[in-house]
Amino acid sequence: MKLKYAVVAVSIVLSIAASDAFSNEIAKNQCAACHGPDGNSINPEWPSLAGQHPQYTVQQLQAFKSGERENPNMSAMVTNLSADDVVAIADYYANQSPKIGSIESDSIAAGEKLYRGGDKDKGIPACMACHGPNGAGNPAANYPALRGQHAKYTTLQLEAYRSGERKTDAERKLMMQLIAARLSDDEISDVARYINALH
Repeated sequence: MKLKYAVVAVSIVLSIAASDAFSNEIAKNQCAACHGPDGNSINPEWPSLAGQHPQYTVQQLQAFKSGERENPNMSAMVTNLSADDVVAIADYYANQSPKIGSIESDSIAAGEKLYRGGDKDKGIPACMACHGPNGAGNPAANYPALRGQHAKYTTLQLEAYRSGERKTDAERKLMMQLIAARLSDDEISDVARYINALH
C-alpha cells in the first residue's frame, strides 16, 4: 500500500516538473521570438518581461486571452495556453534580470521631475508613488515594474492609455487613462526615456 502511494506521489511530482519544463520551453521558444530568451526584447516596440512581477504578467496574458486587451499577435499566441502555462511563463520571466538602458545626462531632469514629483498644477501624481523609486513596482498592489523598459514601448502604452485604447486597469477606475490624458507628447517622451534608464 505504501509503495502504491509512493508511486502516485512520484508520478505527480514528475508530472508537475514536466509541465513546468514544457512551459519554460514555451517561454524560451514561442515567447522568445519577440520578448527575448531572457525576457529582454530587442525590438523597442515590444516589452521586455524580465523581472516583471508574475501576477502582473499573468493578469496581462489573461487579458489578451479574454480579449480585454487587444493585440492580434498576442491573442494568437495565448489562445492555446493553459492556466498553468500562463503561471509558469510568468514565473520564468520574473526570475530573469532586466537590462537597464541609458539616457544622456542633459535629458534626465525632465523625466526625473515627472517620475519622482509629478506635476501638481496638472494633477499628475509622481509615477514612483505606484511604481517605486527605482521602478521595481509594487507586487502587493499589482503595479508593474517599469525599470529598464524600452522608451518606445512605454511611449506607445502611455499613448494608448491617453487615447482610451488600452483599458486593462478598470479595477483602478481608469487611473492610467486619467493620468496619461494630462501628459503632453514631450512629457510622455521624457518620462519614458527616464524609465528606460531607471534602476
